[in-house]
Amino acid sequence: MPKRRLTRLLLLASLPVLAGCETAGYYAQSIGGHLALLRAARPVPELLADPATPADLRERLQRSQQMRDFAVRELALPDNASYRRYAALDRPAVVWNVAAAPPYSLELRRWCFPVAGCVGYRGYFDRAAAEAEAARLREAEGLETVVLPVPAYSTLGKLPGDWFADPLPSTLIRWPEPELARLIFHELAHQRLYLGGDTAFNESYATAVERLGGARWLAAEAGAEARAADAAFEARREAFRALVARYRAQLDVLYRTGGPTARLAADKARLYAALRAEHAALRDGAWGGDRRYDAWFARANNALLGLQAAYFGWVPAFEALFAREGRDFARFHAAVEALAGLPPAEREATLRALMPPEPAAPLTP
Repeated sequence: MPKRRLTRLLLLASLPVLAGCETAGYYAQSIGGHLALLRAARPVPELLADPATPADLRERLQRSQQMRDFAVRELALPDNASYRRYAALDRPAVVWNVAAAPPYSLELRRWCFPVAGCVGYRGYFDRAAAEAEAARLREAEGLETVVLPVPAYSTLGKLPGDWFADPLPSTLIRWPEPELARLIFHELAHQRLYLGGDTAFNESYATAVERLGGARWLAAEAGAEARAADAAFEARREAFRALVARYRAQLDVLYRTGGPTARLAADKARLYAALRAEHAALRDGAWGGDRRYDAWFARANNALLGLQAAYFGWVPAFEALFAREGRDFARFHAAVEALAGLPPAEREATLRALMPPEPAAPLTP
């Protein structure tokens, strides 16, 4: 049977299950988009041997495969066919994720899927479809929404055969080397371990792997100049995360305390205004006019802050667990697997116990 037809049958077979919680139309676009991505993919060795492959692309592809090998050898991540093929796309993102939250809560609206369980976002291969869904959620459900471009995603290694493995998309191939390595490590971490229904656990674990693995990659594979440049970049990003986390905590307290809607609205507006003002002061002062986060702060809302928490909320706990396991990745993954097997309340209590004390002041670069 042709591979394309087999893929379609494997994916369509899940539609009767999926239709119970979402529309068939959404899954049709998901299946079609993923099939198109697979059809666009070519084996990296084939591209490396092709004299028509541009020299700069050839160099990046070679580096990507070194990162892929490093992930297996040094980070105990899956040794499979994922990211061994390259897909040239004609768009700036692979998918666009929609996230949504109520006006006075940071709890993300959740969508439920087979395998992945319930997650706090929904992906679309077409940006216009994502924007339409975001508009519907605002108008029909009164939610705050955000649409974010996603440069890569993982199918969690659940589809059989090398041809079905996740390819390396052109949307990220020209990223700075440390960022490319980190993203590959992040997506492979999802294939190493995924706990259905717990977005914060999954994304924080994968983010911890990308950070820890990225640091090990830089130490082993990058020169002093590259390490210094990345350290400056990471310090600025840590300052951004700390700033957002501080205001997210204040908003969470506000929403959980409750009170008259008019007062909540006024206090919420004050906190968001202060968040944007503090970023502007940091940007124009210590950051020397770096405007890379301007768009993020311009659209900051409950959905965006809730999504940020999902990706970074438990990262310090996972990093502490890594240190406890002697900075050994195989032991670390095993400890995370044990953690994933705990009942939800016990798992959260264990993560909270691993969290370091809150800093007295926000980090600055």
